[in-house]
Amino acid sequence: MTWLLNSPLQNLPMILADNGFDVWIANTRGTRFCRKHVSLDSAQPEFWNWSWDELVSFDLPAVFDFVFNQTQQKIHYIGHSLGTLIGLASFSEGHQADTLKSAAFLSPIAYLSHMNTALGMVAAKAFVGEITTWFGVAEFNPKGQKASAFLKRLCNYPGVDCYDLLTAITGKNCCLNFSTVDLFIKNEPQSTATKNMVHLAQTVRDGVIAKYNYGRPDYNRMHYGEAKPPVYNISAIPRNLPIFISYGGQDALSDVKDVLLLLDSLKFHDEDKLMVQFIKDYAHADFIMGTNAKDIVYNQVLRFFKNQQ
Repeated sequence: MTWLLNSPLQNLPMILADNGFDVWIANTRGTRFCRKHVSLDSAQPEFWNWSWDELVSFDLPAVFDFVFNQTQQKIHYIGHSLGTLIGLASFSEGHQADTLKSAAFLSPIAYLSHMNTALGMVAAKAFVGEITTWFGVAEFNPKGQKASAFLKRLCNYPGVDCYDLLTAITGKNCCLNFSTVDLFIKNEPQSTATKNMVHLAQTVRDGVIAKYNYGRPDYNRMHYGEAKPPVYNISAIPRNLPIFISYGGQDALSDVKDVLLLLDSLKFHDEDKLMVQFIKDYAHADFIMGTNAKDIVYNQVLRFFKNQQ
């Protein structure tokens, strides 16, 4: 739904569709459109026993397989925020080797150690520090009672200003329309697994893109056969895969220093296959809801995809 907050002439899926692309939009499990399961109910803790590792290893490959079986055509992938993290990690593991044509990453979050939102940093520390408290709550519903109380407590920390919650999380966006922000707040954020929040917090704290850390060497050995969680090797993404990366100078989640770490991981990528766009005034939400995103970002994405045809 996030992709469709702007008007039809201003959102990326509609622009791509108007230009002849067959557009498929995936939902992340746990959101209101993705709460069905063959055997589990969303009220059961087992339904929420996943982190972004499962999105990398199971969900994204399943989406690719479904679309490819329907169309018999290789796929251009677009991710924003968490969608970039699962894309980068999944492609580095070679899951979509036969079905991926190119990839566009908007406001990429991969490395998160330089994330500089006061609220985000406090939240990351709290999710790692209060792991036992939170494990009693399998679903993290940002609009639920427990999560609201948790957020309220975080907002009382020194230096955290939640008066403008969107800015407190994403950084100072330059180009948002108030009516679109209202629409965003009515519909977002959606539920996710508490385990997923803990995994993201680990990514912030540890400064590496690694699988979920179960907190004890014996637990990690049980899952991975080693004491520490394996690291996703981003430089293993095929060097000839056409990649477009667009990032912003005001983005507090996808901080410039972290994007540069990502680009360093891609330093051996074929030069003519990597296109990078830097937008000085953009923050995290501008890439999805910016009033000028069509002119600045989406037209570039469109041109990039057309060049791969």
